[in-house]
Amino acid sequence: MVDAIFEHPRLVAVYDALEPDRRDLDVYAAIVQEFGARSVLDVGCGTSTFALLLAGRGVEVTGVDPAAGSLAYARRRAGADRVTWIHGDATALPGMAVDLATMTGNVAQAITDPLGWDATLRGVHHALRPGGRLVVESRDPARRQWLTWNRAGTYRVAEIAGVGRVECWVELTDVTLPLVSFRTTWVFGSDGAVLTSDSTLRFRDRAEIESDLIRHGYVVDEVRDAPDRPGREFVFVARRRSAPPG
Repeated sequence: MVDAIFEHPRLVAVYDALEPDRRDLDVYAAIVQEFGARSVLDVGCGTSTFALLLAGRGVEVTGVDPAAGSLAYARRRAGADRVTWIHGDATALPGMAVDLATMTGNVAQAITDPLGWDATLRGVHHALRPGGRLVVESRDPARRQWLTWNRAGTYRVAEIAGVGRVECWVELTDVTLPLVSFRTTWVFGSDGAVLTSDSTLRFRDRAEIESDLIRHGYVVDEVRDAPDRPGREFVFVARRRSAPPG
């Protein structure tokens, strides 16, 4: 089941407007440039902000996402014809050999099932050319960032063209580590509609992610800090071994 935030038409339509500061994506665009990647697989591309950013710079981009609502929105955006779109996940990709794959934002943590996580790492491995790189972002569980996920700490409001005033906030619903669940609420001023979306993230520590990557045929070249959120996230840069795992 895809979270409503990524599927419901009204929520998809306001997602980007409520997350206007995407300077975090500059970090990953710089990594693409650093490694001279000419082809990129954007796993969990969502509404396509990152995919379109790269495509606008001449990179061959494939965006994959299980949320039909997000992909429908992405396909209507300017420049969408430059991207190859796949409705699904990274466990069953068509044949490709890309230079680099990314899992930005909460993509990796939203894959909460261990078997699904293993299948995702295998699928991305097959999609990379030998020596191609996977870049994965994940929050450091030691920082316990979920403690700030309450209305007071997450409340946002925006006036959105064609929509009107929208209020939004997040509240924790359960912490049973390594899983953390929360509910996001939106209030639409135009008609008073109140919509919610329940989500769960899996918090993996650095050692676990490194072990998973190595087990699935990657060499972990480095683990970087996230410049936009220093000390709170890991950015794993892993390289596909020439030989497949196992």
